[in-house]
Amino acid sequence: MAQNPQQVLAVLERLGISSDERQVHIDLCAAELVERALQRCEGRLSSTGSLVIETGEYTGRSPKSRFIVDTPDVHDRIAWGGVNRPIDRAFYETLRDDVCAYLSGRDLHVMRGIAGADRRHARAFLVVAERASQALFARQMLVRPHAGDLDHFDQPDFTVLAVPDFDCDPERHGTGMNAGVLINFEERVIIVAGTAYSGEIKKSIFSVMNYLLPVEDGCLSMHCSANRDPHTRQTAVFFGLSGTGKTTLSAVDGRQLIGDDEHGWSEECVFNIEGGCYAKCIDLTPESEPLIFRAIRFGSVTENVVLDEDTRIADYTDASVTENTRVAYPVGHIEGAKLDGVGQPPSVVVFLTADAFGVLPPIARLTPEAAMYHFLTGFTAKVAGTEQGIVEPVPTFSALFGEPFMPLDPLEYARLLQQRITATGARVYLVNTGWTGGAYGTGHRISLPYTRALVHAALVGSIDEAGYRHDERFNMDVPVACEDVPAELLNPRLGWPSGAEYDAAADKLARMFEENFAKRYPNAEEAIREAGPRPLA
Repeated sequence: MAQNPQQVLAVLERLGISSDERQVHIDLCAAELVERALQRCEGRLSSTGSLVIETGEYTGRSPKSRFIVDTPDVHDRIAWGGVNRPIDRAFYETLRDDVCAYLSGRDLHVMRGIAGADRRHARAFLVVAERASQALFARQMLVRPHAGDLDHFDQPDFTVLAVPDFDCDPERHGTGMNAGVLINFEERVIIVAGTAYSGEIKKSIFSVMNYLLPVEDGCLSMHCSANRDPHTRQTAVFFGLSGTGKTTLSAVDGRQLIGDDEHGWSEECVFNIEGGCYAKCIDLTPESEPLIFRAIRFGSVTENVVLDEDTRIADYTDASVTENTRVAYPVGHIEGAKLDGVGQPPSVVVFLTADAFGVLPPIARLTPEAAMYHFLTGFTAKVAGTEQGIVEPVPTFSALFGEPFMPLDPLEYARLLQQRITATGARVYLVNTGWTGGAYGTGHRISLPYTRALVHAALVGSIDEAGYRHDERFNMDVPVACEDVPAELLNPRLGWPSGAEYDAAADKLARMFEENFAKRYPNAEEAIREAGPRPLA
C-alpha cells in the first residue's frame, strides 16, 4: 500500500466513491499490476513478457463519444464544433454519479502520475481504474512522480475515472452510444467509460494539457515526437498524424529519444508531457524498428496483438483484430532515451506527411510563413482500402497535425509556434513519408532508409550544402542533392510515367490545399496564405 492512503481515499470520497481501504490498490509496481491483471483474466503474457490484452468492441478512439462539458469557465475559449463537441453539465453529472456509484465497493487500482516532465509546467493526475491492466497503462505512460510530487495529490489537478466495463446509457448520459469520454474543466474530472481502448485515457489527458499549457502557462503544446543529439545537445521535434512515421523517425540509434508523441515548448525548453510511449505494432520487425521491437518486454502493455497459441510469440503482421495494434511502455524501455524528458528549445522542426498522391517531394525546407501554413493545414492522405468506400487517395487536413486533441482555436497554437520559431531561428522541413513515382496503387512508398538519410541530413544541416530549387507549384524549396539518396527521388516529377500525369495530379492536390485553407482560415494573414501551394494550370 502506498504511503498516506488516506489522501487518495479522501479524493475518492469527495467524488462520491465509497471504498474500503483494503479495496483500493494505490501506486502498485508494474510486477504487482501484471500479477493482478493475470489473476483477473484481463490478459496474457507474450513470449517477451509483455501483457497482451484485447480491448473488445473499441480498438481505437471513438471521436463521436468524446465531449467537453460546456461550463462557464471554458465556454468562450473552446473551439466548439465537430471535434470539440459540447455536452450539457446535467448529462455529465448524471454519468459521474452513476460511475461513482458503480465504482463504490469495488476493487480499484489508483495511480498517481504527472503530466509534464518539466515540473514548472507539470500537472498531477490521479487515475482511478477498475482494471489492473489500465492502471499499468497509466503507470507506464505518465511521468513517474518523485516523493515530493506526492504531496500535491490531496488536491490533484485532474482525476481520471477509467471504467471500461460500465456501459453508458446513450439517452440518460447524452453520449449517443455505450461509450463516453467526457472532460470537465470546471470539476477537473475526466470520465472514460464503456471502452477498454487505453488510448482514450492517454488522449483525454493530452487534450486537457493542450488547454492548460497555452491558457495558464503560455506554453505551446504539440502533437509531436522529440529527440536530441547527445553530443551537440541540439533538439528536434517531429509533428505528424498517425502513420506518418513520427515514432519511427524519432526512436533511432545515435539520438536520445525525449518522447514519441506529446510535448510542450516553453521559452526555456522542450519537455515530454508523458513518461511513456504508445507505439503502433502493425508490421513491426527488429530490422525496421529495432528500438521499439526490443522495448516490448515485461512491463509493457500490448493491445490487440495476435499471439501464437503454442509459443506466445506475437505476430505483428496479423491485423485480424485491428490494424491499430499498439504497445505502451515507459520511455526507459528505449535504449539511450533521455530519461528526464527535457531538452533545449528545438533547432529543427519536422512536419511529416504521408502523401498518397505521390506528388510531394520527399523533403523541402519551409520559410517561417510556409511553416505556419503547413502547421495550420496538417496534411496527410488516406489510401484505398483503409476505410470503406475509399477507392483513391483522400486528403486529410488535420490542423496542427493533431486537431482531435486541440481544444483551442488552431490559430492560438500557430501563433505560439511562430513566436518560438522566431525566437530560436529553428529550421523547418516538410518530409513526405508517403508515395513517389505515382499515386498509391501505381507508385511505391518512399524507402525508409532514404527518409532516414534525408532527416539525418536536415538535423545536422548538411542538406543545405548542395543548394535548393524552388518548387513553384508547392511553393517550397527542395534540395538538389543529398548523400545516400538518389537525385531523381528529390524531383518526384521525374519518377512518374509521364510529366503530364504528374502535373495533373500535383495541380489537383494544390487545389485541395487552396480550397481547404480558404475555407478554414479566411482571415489568415496574407503572407501566410500566399506561402501555400498554388496550381500552375
